[in-house]
Amino acid sequence: MIAGAPAAGKGTQCAKIVEKYGLVHISVGDILRDEVKNGTPAGKIAKNFMDSGNLVPDEVVVEMVRERLNQDDVRAKGWLLDGYPRSASQAEAIEKESIRPDLFLLINVPDELLVERVSGRRLDPQTGKIYHLKYNPPPADAVSRLQQRSDDTEDKCRVRLDTYHKNVDAVIGFYKDVKVEIDGTQSMEDVFDACAAAIDDALVKTDPLEAFCKDAPEADECRVYSD
Repeated sequence: MIAGAPAAGKGTQCAKIVEKYGLVHISVGDILRDEVKNGTPAGKIAKNFMDSGNLVPDEVVVEMVRERLNQDDVRAKGWLLDGYPRSASQAEAIEKESIRPDLFLLINVPDELLVERVSGRRLDPQTGKIYHLKYNPPPADAVSRLQQRSDDTEDKCRVRLDTYHKNVDAVIGFYKDVKVEIDGTQSMEDVFDACAAAIDDALVKTDPLEAFCKDAPEADECRVYSD
């Protein structure tokens, strides 16, 4: 599992982790946005909460996550769960389903930096690309059509951060034995190096073959398997 406040850099790190380890990236945020976009009953309920910066009710989310984790690709490759659980009740719900990670990565970034990251984001509706007015400026010919997502305003970002802080400690309590905290103010590459080191250590603890490979990296038969 990987956790962190909005704009902590989870999405970037998830992409790198998936590329290196072959896990299936499961983003609850993406699942919810797809439901909203498709106008499903669950999506309509979720939209009201997302627009106000609050958490979507557990009963709306839990079933979607459970179904995704039970699909064949996840069972074969293993999973990287992003953005879930976000509350103690959600953590309890997946515990009941015997869903538990080998590692819980927590990316920490100060609130003021997070607000700057979020409020500066802009969407190009024509290409679907996300830019940042400071960190990743758009090309000149795209500026006039850029849009700010409704949940990326400063006010809504602060509401989301307040909600995050109220819930994260309770969630961490469920996974304190497998939790590793990462400094999210580092460069993207340094954050990934820290994440990868934590994942490698977790693999050594859970996979006897990986433990052998760490002691004998020159062995041709060494491979990393993700559960």
